[in-house]
Amino acid sequence: MSSTESTAWKDLQSHAYYMSQSHISTLFLQDSDRFQHLTFEQKDLLLDLSKQRITSETISLLIKLAEEKQLSEWITKLFKGDHVNDSEDRPALHTALRSPAHYSLDLSGTNIIDEVHDNLERMEQLVTRIHSGQWRGYTGHSIDTVVNIGVGGSDLGPFMACKALSENTPDIARKIKVHFVSSMDGSQMADLLDELNPARTLFIISSKSFTTIDTLANAQTAKEWLKKSSYAGSEETLVSRHFIGVSANPDKVVEWGIPKSNQLEFWDWTGGRYSMWSTIGLPIALKLGMAGFKDLLAGAHEMDEHFKTAPLDVNLPVLLAMTGIWNINFQNINAHAILPYDGRLSHIPAYLEQLEMESNGKSVDRQGNGVNYKTCPILWGEVGTNAQHAFYQLLHQGTEAVMCDFIVAARRYHDTDNSELQHQHQLNLANCLAQSRILALGDSVLEGAEDAPAYKRYKGNQPCTTIMLDELTPFSFGQLIALYEHKVFVQSVIWNINPFDQWGVELGKKVATSLLSAFDTNNETPNFDSSTDGLINRIAAKGEAK
Repeated sequence: MSSTESTAWKDLQSHAYYMSQSHISTLFLQDSDRFQHLTFEQKDLLLDLSKQRITSETISLLIKLAEEKQLSEWITKLFKGDHVNDSEDRPALHTALRSPAHYSLDLSGTNIIDEVHDNLERMEQLVTRIHSGQWRGYTGHSIDTVVNIGVGGSDLGPFMACKALSENTPDIARKIKVHFVSSMDGSQMADLLDELNPARTLFIISSKSFTTIDTLANAQTAKEWLKKSSYAGSEETLVSRHFIGVSANPDKVVEWGIPKSNQLEFWDWTGGRYSMWSTIGLPIALKLGMAGFKDLLAGAHEMDEHFKTAPLDVNLPVLLAMTGIWNINFQNINAHAILPYDGRLSHIPAYLEQLEMESNGKSVDRQGNGVNYKTCPILWGEVGTNAQHAFYQLLHQGTEAVMCDFIVAARRYHDTDNSELQHQHQLNLANCLAQSRILALGDSVLEGAEDAPAYKRYKGNQPCTTIMLDELTPFSFGQLIALYEHKVFVQSVIWNINPFDQWGVELGKKVATSLLSAFDTNNETPNFDSSTDGLINRIAAKGEAK
């Protein structure tokens, strides 16, 4: 039976018609304790749903839908290692990556928690060696710069975390500069290599398959750059001094030239976009130290346990996900803005774009049938104070309905006597609360607004969620990212789609590979389609092809 034919779905459709007549500002007038009724907490994180166009009845009906879709059973399957990634016939066990050492989880006769912690210990040894200055380049000088080469999940998660948590860098890690390279066109690499000392630079090549053309192209450029330096020894020695490989395909890493002693592994049950908790997180550990990295894992594990055990009606990932279901499938809202009011979280919109749209951007269900309902919306975002000067005009007065997530830390600069910075944080908080208030309530918050001309009016009624961290720390950041991971899984259950594959990105890679030969001027005239042929001919005419 299709999701749209279920009793709970039909009840929600009836309720949605009734709620479509309501304005969020009216809902506040009807319930003076609305904040208390629609706010939920878990350790260092608060989830405020009071500015959503929902009531307690809405939540009850949404939980009924989750129960009809057997969400609790799916959560159990996820954590115990069932093959929830059915198209690739494997489990999705990113939660195991942050499980404490005393946990156990049997997978094909192996306690994978032991393997996870063996790899963490191996990673800690490498981190200690680099931080202590004992990893030395080809001249014998210690490494002072690390460049992570990866793309997608091998880049976005570590890049985001390093930026978000840079204020938590311990003294021993401050002497190590960490850079990230992902673009296939070589622009990032070219800019970076001009500034680096080859004798003191270490490259981390991060790729689950170790066949990703973007990553390998950048890695080869890095290798050739090192070979063209003043080094006169063998390539084997050069690679062993200046490259670490992180992959689920160790044979490919060896084939590229990186010895086993310079490798960290993870497993095929770790999805790329869920891999920052694994040894893919090596740059994070280098930035935060292993203690900070373990705090990050502990925060994510805290949210895992909450997701696994809390009743659905007080379960934060469930409530965040089901509110999204309400907006997408019953309020016809297909745009989602991610608005962090914290410059340290500047990369979280890009990370969530991949996490949500690559996971749930699907139109075929688990049985291979096309769906007849909306799935993942378009996500985008920006640091809130910058976004106010960019696209908030559309949010406030445009024609698109948009759901908004405001993400902010309640406390910052409290441990400094710099009153100017403390004032800036208060200014930031005021903007965050003001913008979510106006988006939801409209200009009803102002006296006399009804007398303003139409072009100055603010209609409001844009549903807003506020996620407030007590303070941005590795622990609370781990909670936050795990919250969104589990939200994605919940929505996939409701939509009956697989969130752990990404077949939609594969064909483009294959076609790109087939097009490469067309840039060889010795080949015959291309024969693809008139547009592609015309563009290839234009490139050849301008002398760009070889």
